[in-house]
Amino acid sequence: MSWKAIGIFDSGVGGLTVLREIIKTLPQEDTVYLGDTARVPYGTKSPETVVRFARQITSFLVSRDIKLLVVACNTASAVSLDELKAEFPIPIVGVIEPGAAQAAKVTRSGRVGVIGTAGTIRSSAYTKAIKKINPDIEVITAECPMFVPLVEEGWTDNEVARLTAGIYLKKLKESSVDTLVLGCTHYPLLKGIISEVMGDGVTLVDSAEETARVVREILAEKGETRPVEEKGNHHFFVTDVPAGFVRVGNRFLGGALGDVYQVDLEKELLQGGRV
Repeated sequence: MSWKAIGIFDSGVGGLTVLREIIKTLPQEDTVYLGDTARVPYGTKSPETVVRFARQITSFLVSRDIKLLVVACNTASAVSLDELKAEFPIPIVGVIEPGAAQAAKVTRSGRVGVIGTAGTIRSSAYTKAIKKINPDIEVITAECPMFVPLVEEGWTDNEVARLTAGIYLKKLKESSVDTLVLGCTHYPLLKGIISEVMGDGVTLVDSAEETARVVREILAEKGETRPVEEKGNHHFFVTDVPAGFVRVGNRFLGGALGDVYQVDLEKELLQGGRV
């Protein structure tokens, strides 16, 4: 029997933290990852533009015969998930609902913090998802735009990162949240410093970990989990030259990426072919 792969996409390298958790949770599964590096970031684009990009990428990954798609981008999850689910015939998982569900489950005080990029925070996607589960939970949000360049520079454990986190997280500390959702795929690399600033009493919710758990549950339910004795292969595509993605991506994935191929999405979709 030939087993299909899990498809994963993000606007850039951040989604590799989600891929890392999927590999950790399901090491036997094949994956196909696409980073839309030619059009990153998504957070500053209009919802209509992000939906168009997401549809193009999903078409490309579905053409590679995937069995499930992970939208490993908070912005794309916030604005395009419903359209993608309506259009494509495979299970599609975003990163927002799994993180929101875990936050609602673990909070003791009913005060939950969410940090993310400007686009994610302005979309109110996490607030809506958490309140859908429990309307009584108070959600306090904070934009942390500088966290992304800090992570990509590798500055995840120095004084600059510590001072930046202290400034960004001040409001959330003062609000006495007991749970904090890392609402951007870059932020898990700053877990140590975020935890240090917030203190021991605050539970950090990593959407990447929760998303991997949901993927495992869906595949098990559908009987599509690959046998555990298999070893997964991982394929990487980008929409711009791969060099920058490879340099930063190795750190995100926690290991060597292997070969990364550049793809022209519009050309591919016009030809209706595969790379």
